[in-house]
Amino acid sequence: MTTAENLSEKVRDFIASPRKMLINGKWTDAASGKTFETLDPSTGESIVQVAEGDREDVNRAVAAARTAFEDSPWSRMAPSAREKIMHRLADLMEENADVLAELEALDNGKNVAVARAVDVQLAIDYMRYMAGWPTKIGGDILPMSVPYAPDAKFMGYTLKEPVGVVGQIIPWNFPALMASWKLSPALASGCTVVLKPAEETPLTALYIGELICQAGFPEGVVNIIPGYGHTAGAALTEHEDVDKIAFTGSTTVGKIIVKAAADTMKNVSMELGGKSPAIILPDADLDIAIPGAASAIFFNMGQVCCAGSRLFVPDNLYDKVIDGLANEANNMKIGPGLNPENMINPLVSQIQFDRVMSYIDSGRGEGAEVIAGGGRSGDTGYFVEPTVLAKTTRDMKVVQEEIFGPVVCVQRYGDVSEIPALANDTVYGLGASIWTRDVGNIINIVPKIKSGSVWVNCHSILDAVMPFGGYKQSGYGKDMGKEALDSYLETKAVCIMA
Repeated sequence: MTTAENLSEKVRDFIASPRKMLINGKWTDAASGKTFETLDPSTGESIVQVAEGDREDVNRAVAAARTAFEDSPWSRMAPSAREKIMHRLADLMEENADVLAELEALDNGKNVAVARAVDVQLAIDYMRYMAGWPTKIGGDILPMSVPYAPDAKFMGYTLKEPVGVVGQIIPWNFPALMASWKLSPALASGCTVVLKPAEETPLTALYIGELICQAGFPEGVVNIIPGYGHTAGAALTEHEDVDKIAFTGSTTVGKIIVKAAADTMKNVSMELGGKSPAIILPDADLDIAIPGAASAIFFNMGQVCCAGSRLFVPDNLYDKVIDGLANEANNMKIGPGLNPENMINPLVSQIQFDRVMSYIDSGRGEGAEVIAGGGRSGDTGYFVEPTVLAKTTRDMKVVQEEIFGPVVCVQRYGDVSEIPALANDTVYGLGASIWTRDVGNIINIVPKIKSGSVWVNCHSILDAVMPFGGYKQSGYGKDMGKEALDSYLETKAVCIMA
């Protein structure tokens, strides 16, 4: 068991016994009887055993979701009734927000206060936002004038219909939030779901599953199968009776999923990796830009798909920005996330720790200068110091590849005209930020940056109404905003001859 102290009674109760999977409204063991450990990243110790889903469990979950979609009250329910159930779930999430935050901090390693204020609050807010949509999803009346039948009268309209059974695969960096991002639009659209949480962080998804049962969703509408990507995830992606796959994760895994889903021509939406630029312009207010750029990369230990991992600084500000970033990094308190004073927490796993450290070593080897950090913190858990790499160039591995850790690569530039080419010099296109006091810079530069989100004088600000998704190899389809519904709806054209 984990050595984490000061856990609430609800959390202690939740991790006191092995956690099962949710299939057809019931908590059940894996068909194989297998379990796997989920670990506390601050210590590397086991928290609890979790049922390990595999192909047979996915088959059962998909069958339950199909029955719920075709035959249960869910498919016949009035939109207002779906709204009420979703609002009830959001209320239960809010009532248990402290529990969800504590589980996030325990299972993922992140700061418990930040998890409560950001991750869990955004998850609740988005569930509420999407709960308002079922009564507002509708088609259009189409004026028709058929050129080859000018004397006939036709009426045309469209229907918006749920895509069906959805397989959803979510990552480990924001487990509760990602569960809400995926579940909310699917449920609002009338779909049924098989959700596979990341094997590193299954606990908040399973706790939300308990709240789903309490909220009164019909059996089989939401099924939750913890397990590994190459087994449970692959089975879900390949399943012939799954109509859609929604995935958030690395571009490498996303490409594998797209290829597997092609055999059954599934609807697919992908929110993938990033190498997002943060661009300080010559007129920027450095009192805002320097801490903002630090937050852009060090928030959540850089385990953010749109983290500002490439920082572009003009020659005349370079030294001042480098010194400021180093000061920010060196003054961040490092330690377990269950202590809210610790703002740099462990990476999620040994694998992730080794990956990030190998990139730092690669940067050193290619000539980058370590201005701050660059090493491990302590000898227990997966802690990496917040790291600032200066003298980086576009051809370095640390500049071109997604590190997914608290490592920023600082590059200098001479003229603002260089910015679009520098910002777009990556296969990714998820997010970007520019720091300026000149509205002309905003108007001129933003349209030239190839990314799904551009923030001005801030970075990674999210809201339920704002669509989020990428260009290029950062994926396609949107999470959040009303645009998220598009991935879960089919449009049917109806033509009536009078």
